[in-house]
Amino acid sequence: MEKAQKAVDSVVDGVKKVAIGEKKPKAKKEKGGDGGADAGPLELDPEPQFISHRIQVFDRLKAKQDADIAAKPRNDITVTLADGSVKLGKAWEVTPAEIAKGISSSLLKRTVVARINGEELWDIERPLEADCKLELLSFDDPDGKKVFWHSSAHILGEASERRFGCSLCIGPPIENGFYYEMGLPGGAAVTESDWKPLETLVSKIVKEKQPFQRLVLSKDDLLEMFKDNKYKQHIIKDKIADGAFTTVYRNGPLIDLCRGPHVPNTGRIETFAILKNSASYFLGNKDNDSLQRIYGISFPDKKQMAAHKKFLEEAALRDHRKIGKDQELFFFHELSPGSAFILPHGTRIVNAVMALIREQYMERDYNEVNSPNMYNSELWKTSGHWDHYKDDMFTLKVDKEEFALKPMNCPGHCLMFDHRVRSHHELPWRVADFGVLHRNEASGALSGLTRVRRFQQDDAHIFCREDQIKDEITDLFDFLHSIYGLLGMSFKLRLSTRPEKFMGKIETWDMAEGKLKEALDEFSAGPGGSPWELNEGDGAFYGPKIDISIDDCLGREWQCATIQLDFQLPQNFGLEYMSNEVVKKSGDEEAKPKVKEPKKKEEPTVKGVDPVKKERVIKPLTPGCARPVMIHRAMAGSMERFLGILIEHFAGKWPFWLSPRQVLIVPVGVGFYDYAKEVQKIFKKQQMYVDIDLSGNTLPKKIRTGQLSQYNFIFVVGAEEEKGRQVNVRYRDDTSSQDRGQPVDLQVAVDKLSSLLKERGSYNPFPGEAKPAAKTEEVKA
Repeated sequence: MEKAQKAVDSVVDGVKKVAIGEKKPKAKKEKGGDGGADAGPLELDPEPQFISHRIQVFDRLKAKQDADIAAKPRNDITVTLADGSVKLGKAWEVTPAEIAKGISSSLLKRTVVARINGEELWDIERPLEADCKLELLSFDDPDGKKVFWHSSAHILGEASERRFGCSLCIGPPIENGFYYEMGLPGGAAVTESDWKPLETLVSKIVKEKQPFQRLVLSKDDLLEMFKDNKYKQHIIKDKIADGAFTTVYRNGPLIDLCRGPHVPNTGRIETFAILKNSASYFLGNKDNDSLQRIYGISFPDKKQMAAHKKFLEEAALRDHRKIGKDQELFFFHELSPGSAFILPHGTRIVNAVMALIREQYMERDYNEVNSPNMYNSELWKTSGHWDHYKDDMFTLKVDKEEFALKPMNCPGHCLMFDHRVRSHHELPWRVADFGVLHRNEASGALSGLTRVRRFQQDDAHIFCREDQIKDEITDLFDFLHSIYGLLGMSFKLRLSTRPEKFMGKIETWDMAEGKLKEALDEFSAGPGGSPWELNEGDGAFYGPKIDISIDDCLGREWQCATIQLDFQLPQNFGLEYMSNEVVKKSGDEEAKPKVKEPKKKEEPTVKGVDPVKKERVIKPLTPGCARPVMIHRAMAGSMERFLGILIEHFAGKWPFWLSPRQVLIVPVGVGFYDYAKEVQKIFKKQQMYVDIDLSGNTLPKKIRTGQLSQYNFIFVVGAEEEKGRQVNVRYRDDTSSQDRGQPVDLQVAVDKLSSLLKERGSYNPFPGEAKPAAKTEEVKA
């Protein structure tokens, strides 16, 4: 049954990324349901017929399940709590809720869900069945938060059915809240005018304190229960095996296909708000029905909701799409969807990040390379990506053969390693590549710079011996500290282990995961280290990985860097190096160059008959040689995505070394244009971005325009500055210098800003109180 339940969950994972867009739709006349609060009744009356049919099936089968549970033997069981204390009870009678209440009523009120034996989440009103270890989880626990938001999604689903008479699809919790996806009658669209009526219905549902009831059903019973919902029918037929069982949950008139668990009743949802709505495709396929998706957020108290709304306001001000437009950093065009046009000022930022990374490459002995953008499909078949990743690649026919644009660099780097004989003295061989990558993301998944189809990545691969793994991983942790520490970001480490679909032997995976755990434990115990988390079953198909998420100034997590250990690709490509135990060969053999055998032609396929998949043959090692281990790593990840994250982290107020607008020179009149240009030339020689405002605006307006444009420094120059070879400095982050400025000798300004740039500092190079500047009067043009 658990396998069938997981199959249902896989549908959720497959469609989370399919929102067509997240812009609020323009108000238009709806084709179905009620418009806004003033466009008709709050909910349908009478209710849709499918609701009563669903309830009839549920009541009949629930009575049978209750009778079966009543007949279960009431054996004595022991329940061990997280603090080690033991509670006694009867199997199929005692519930986590009763145990929580026995400790304190406040504990019961805080408890959202239970966790059994450290693994399975459990409804707190569901009787325990055997001896177990019990944890009581609140909203503050990540699993508790997911359950709370999942239950909130069901409440939103009930409100949507009651208002629209819609066919529900899925309603999962997400990183910040939840959504429900649905098809409205006649293909109607949800509009912003529906938000308030839906929230009113939600309030009624919460006040009713509807209990969440769990029921186990067979596939046949599920098909009967959801006979009027074509989306549920598809999921049931496609994902649940014949003869298998799974669960549904009921709250009020809503009954939904769901693994659960849930909060005890709807009254637990203290505050609720709809955030936005968008369109999506069923199962993420543009050839399927277009659905409506409603996003929401909820909390167990009003204080947390207020804090979240304040957070959303701040996040909106930092939206990289808005700042990117205001500061002319990038844009998108419909003729190349998912591909960012990085404008000159945006490119300056990207180049500054790449320069930082390149400096680290020099210090850490990386070799930068360039590799092709397009490869024959044979490369991807050798690597294994063709079987596991083809749908996410852009493929094309060239000379009657199938090619693909590269979505990653690793197979090409394997060819580089293999193009000549390698010695153990060359290892570790660290190769880095900023090459362009393409991934065929679903159109609905595209979102600003954070999800694109064309991107550059600070991609690198380390070919090393097994005994070098720990040192290399430790160095990568130091690399992370160097990059993110400078940017004022902390990071978290998560080890993702073997997934259900994987390549290679389990023994190899166990050894690889062991090496990573050893390095993580050592890092966590060291200075500056932090605890790491285990993410079971989320590794790449070719090896375990360490996912690195960074926290920005708002505390939001972003997935950027990654470290992946790979024993599979070196095997697939037959990579090897001469070890220090080289077998002695005859003179003729030593002189013989390394020659690859020509590929055998594949047998022609017969139309309508699937070709037999050949078992992968691993090239045996040459005597005296050993297989390298491959480490995939990226520190920033996608440069486009990283640019978007940095925009929001700094809110467009760039530190000097990253800033695309470092200095603005403001001459007080036409007579000082030449001096302004001379100053510009001097600073440009120091590799700084310097502009001059030669507009006809007033001096105060020029200064204000420069401040709004987030120039780090504004130099005002007039007669006294020209005569004394000075600049009157205003520093963006020092409010005391904004009105009067600070006169600084030109050479001193050059030296101090050059040092600030070289050090990548974030300090004021002109400290102290702003001194009264030499009197400068604006000269009219």
